[in-house]
Amino acid sequence: MLWQAIGAARDLSRVHEIASVLIHYGFSDLVRRVGLGKVLERAGRVLHWRTPEEFAHLDPPERVRRALEELGPTFIKLGQVLAARVDLFPPEWIAEFGKLQDAAPAAPFDHIRAQLTEDLGQAPEAVFAELEVEPLAAASLAQVHRARLADGRTVVLKVRRPGIRPLVEADLHLLARLAELLEAEASELRRYRPREVVREFTLSLRRELDFAAECRNAERIAANFADHPEVVIPAIHWNWCGERLNVQDYVEGIAGRNLAAVDAAGLDRKLLARRGAAAVLKMMLEDGLFHADPHPGNVFYLAGNRIAFIDFGMVGRLSEERRHEVAVMLFGLVSGDSEAVADVLLEWRSGDEGDSAADPERLRRDIDAFVDQYKGVPLKRLDLGAMLSDLMALLREHGLALPPELSLLVKAFITLEGMGRQLDPDFDIAAEARPLLQQVLLAHRSPAAAARRGWRSLGDALELLAGLPQDLGSLLRAGRRGRLRLQIDVVSLAQAVDQLDRAISRMTIGIVTAALIIGTAILMTVVRDPALAGLRTFGLLGFLGTVLGGLWVLLSIWRSGRR
Repeated sequence: MLWQAIGAARDLSRVHEIASVLIHYGFSDLVRRVGLGKVLERAGRVLHWRTPEEFAHLDPPERVRRALEELGPTFIKLGQVLAARVDLFPPEWIAEFGKLQDAAPAAPFDHIRAQLTEDLGQAPEAVFAELEVEPLAAASLAQVHRARLADGRTVVLKVRRPGIRPLVEADLHLLARLAELLEAEASELRRYRPREVVREFTLSLRRELDFAAECRNAERIAANFADHPEVVIPAIHWNWCGERLNVQDYVEGIAGRNLAAVDAAGLDRKLLARRGAAAVLKMMLEDGLFHADPHPGNVFYLAGNRIAFIDFGMVGRLSEERRHEVAVMLFGLVSGDSEAVADVLLEWRSGDEGDSAADPERLRRDIDAFVDQYKGVPLKRLDLGAMLSDLMALLREHGLALPPELSLLVKAFITLEGMGRQLDPDFDIAAEARPLLQQVLLAHRSPAAAARRGWRSLGDALELLAGLPQDLGSLLRAGRRGRLRLQIDVVSLAQAVDQLDRAISRMTIGIVTAALIIGTAILMTVVRDPALAGLRTFGLLGFLGTVLGGLWVLLSIWRSGRR
């Protein structure tokens, strides 16, 4: 399997680099267990297995974070995705992943000019009245340049780095193979669901590489806020946008991190906190398309206490049914309805937890105890972000994981409350969310919504009935041709059959060994049996057979006990 991984990546040097970095940060045991070291040594690559003393005292989360930083853009992006999996990783890991900053040295403008000319259809100087060759910011996938249009409007150009996609795709292929190896060889890492995380990360990163998708996300969210002048989404200039280029209005405002400038500009912090919370909650619960990374770097404060959001490369999507479930869960937390919270969380199970998943009744009892401790607490003293963090810890304890879009929502919700409390220490997100939660719940129960769900169910039923004759015909034809098979896979039954098979094998060998003992005793009394070293030959052979059979039975029992 490992050779397939290397063949898929087509880059033995990259495999060597990954293995070397992991060993450097103290993960040599992991490298050995997945077989990377053995294969690289066969290929003539020498690995130094000693961990430097400077990293020996670091905690595992910090060592992982440093290793991801050293491995480059794809792995930094992976760490940023892991920072959203609050349902899989405890707070100390999430905090370390949150430190990963996607920054990189800017590429000289001459290196991107040819690609920019190709995407614009003509030379940049022919399109823009002014273009700053020094970038405003540079990250691993793109860099941003400011420009001015002929009509005087200031815009920014987000340009994808030339040649970055093949490098990212090679790393993604290698990550997929390594995730398979981790699940197969490192049992203690299975609860982190490496294959699921890598699948989610691959989809997210490929969407992020497509700047046209980011432009579409921005336009959809801008349309949702068309009647909200207090929320600003930069306009997209589609004449020049594409997969590798995003041209949008420049936002002239105060960065979300610069609270001193907010005070100096005379803006109302409390109003900004409420408006920001209302905007993100509307995205989540009303629109179903939300900014999945609303950290201070993606938020700007404008004159008139307006708020601007930028960078829609990472968004979350929630269906109408999901939004209703989120509203039920959050309202259950706020109102102390533990039964509703438990029902939703059990519904959200990914379905592949296996034996690690807890008993539903035990989960209900734990959730009831969790929610009960907040009953009677005034709404303004209720820290909803902390409640969600504690709830995720409870899910981890029970071996449950959220679907990816919901883990993004929880992370965005926690980030949102943190930003609100930075602006206003008395910020109460529970009070801000409650009216909208009630509105979503009432809308779900409205006659129009019920009728819409009814028509949808009726359409599904009619479609099923319409296809039933064809499906039955296919089933009968398969039966006539002898191709109809029924496969039932019962895991517990398979394990019982396997144990029974091993027990019967041991019993058979034990019976044969006992028969050999009796036969050997009889043969030793036969005078005509030729002697070898003073012992009867056939008796000696029978004795050796009994010893081997007995050792096999003892070894089998010992190995079974270890399993």
